[in-house]
Parts: sequence; C-alpha cells; structure tokens
Amino acid sequence: MKRLVIALGGNALGSNPQEQLELVKHTAKTIVNLSNEGYNIVVTHGNGPQVGMINLAMDFAANKGANTPSMPFAECGSMSQGYIGYHLQQSIENELKSRKVDKNVATVITQVIVDKNDEAFKYLTKPVGMFYTKEESEKIAKEKGFTFVEDAGRGYRRVVASPQPVKIVELDTVKQLADSGTIVITVGGGGIPVIDRGEGILQGVDAVIDKDKSSAKLAKDLEADMLVILTAAEKVYINFNKDNQQGLDFMNLKDASKYINEGHFAKGSMLPKIEACIDFVNSSTNKKALITSLEKAKDALEGKTGTLIYND
Repeated sequence: MKRLVIALGGNALGSNPQEQLELVKHTAKTIVNLSNEGYNIVVTHGNGPQVGMINLAMDFAANKGANTPSMPFAECGSMSQGYIGYHLQQSIENELKSRKVDKNVATVITQVIVDKNDEAFKYLTKPVGMFYTKEESEKIAKEKGFTFVEDAGRGYRRVVASPQPVKIVELDTVKQLADSGTIVITVGGGGIPVIDRGEGILQGVDAVIDKDKSSAKLAKDLEADMLVILTAAEKVYINFNKDNQQGLDFMNLKDASKYINEGHFAKGSMLPKIEACIDFVNSSTNKKALITSLEKAKDALEGKTGTLIYND
C-alpha cells in the first residue's frame, strides 16, 4: 500500500464556515476515491484565511472592550487546526459511510518545532491579522512590542516570522494512526510553531510555518512514497499567463532548479510548492512528487495529467 501525503491548497477549503463546509464535501470525495484505490493517506492543509479570520475576530473583540483577552497567534493557529480538521474529518467520515466503507479518520492537533535562532525571527515577513491606521499600529507596537508594515495601501498589518520546520512533535502518533490504516489530518497550517526551551519543554511562538515545507518534512519523516500537492492548477506552467505558456508533464530536479532561477514561479503561489517538492524528492532516489488540481488527483496519479517531479 503506497503512502501519500496530500497537501490541500486553499481552493479545497473556504474563507468562512458555511463556504468551507460545502467545499470540503468535494474534497472528501477525492480523498475517499484515493483511499478506495488502496492508498494510505495522510492529509495536510493550509489555514491562511481561517487563521486570519480567527485572529481578526479576537483582535476586534479585545480592542472594542468586549472583555475578551487578546489571543496569541499560536493559539489562533491551533483553533484553525481544530476548526478545519473538524470539517474535513466529518466530511470524509460522511463520505465513507455513504459508500459503506469501514475506515477511521482522525485529526491530530500538531506542533512543529522551529529553531529560536532561525534568521526568520530577525526579518519578519508574514502579514497576519487585521488592518490598522498608522497611529493605531504605532500605539499597539509601543504597548505590545509587535512589528507592523504598510500592506498594499490598505493600512498597517502586524508581521510575524516564517521559520523553517525542524521537528514534528506528534510524528509518532501520526505514524501509528497511518500504519493502522486511519486517514490522518495533520500539520494544519504548517503546524503550530513552538520552540524547545530545553529538556523538551515547548513554548508557542508568534510565527507561521509554510504549509508546503511542513508537508515535505512530514512526507520525509513518514517515508511516504509520494508528496501530492493539490492546488488550483492542473499542472505546473512555465511562462504562466503568457502567449508561450507551457504546461509541464514531467520535471526533474535539474529542470526545477533551472525554472526557479529563470523566475517562472511566483513567490506567493507556485514557488513554495516547487521548493517543497524538491526537498522531498531530494531525500531519496525513488521519491516522487506530484502537483495537480483537486479534481484531477486520481487521473494524475494514473499518469494522465499533472506535473510529476522526480530525482535526476
């Protein structure tokens, strides 16, 4: 039974509870289809809109004097893991039951250790939470020590670090569940970022870990056969949205690096996915990664579409 780590993009989820609950019904069908094909599946997902919504709501309530405490960002991340995991888990369970398939589904709230000396903590780049005026941001920065930047003319937003994932804390639990045949949902939003204060004592930090990087780390640690990144596009393209746009069926590591250096992949969209695939494929000569759309996942695994990334 081949083990797949499937990283869901934002198009598989939603920006509010009602939209998400509808979208994940379709996501669940794809996951159950692959499970019924005999794949052992571990699911990861992003949480950008969701954690932003939670952070925004908590900040708004705290700033409006509603007797609501300000919520640390790590706690907002954990809330988003539970909220998204609940929707995915329930939808997959319902889909399994509708097909009379007896299989367990579990969501694991997952912490990911990052290095407290990571350079990312010196250069904060990830915008989170609500927009403020310049005066408001300066007041909050003085009171709480937060860093703010102007964001696309819409106001000032807090920025946090985006460090590299070092260790997945609940890895053994995830592996035990996956080995038993359970469909596992884990490393939501890249994992809750924590630092090791010494002797294994963990502490949450205000940061966001890239979910594709954490997915690659998970896939390596679980010794998965393939990392599958599901996004809005059916394939990876070079010269995207240009007259000479070209979809790629295959891409070895040498070509992937060449295309990155030529600037074919945007930082905020395809680049982190390609880098995650390179990281995973580089871990062993027989590892492969696949990028395709949610709707075309089964066809892509059968070699009919998608972009397969493989070792030279």
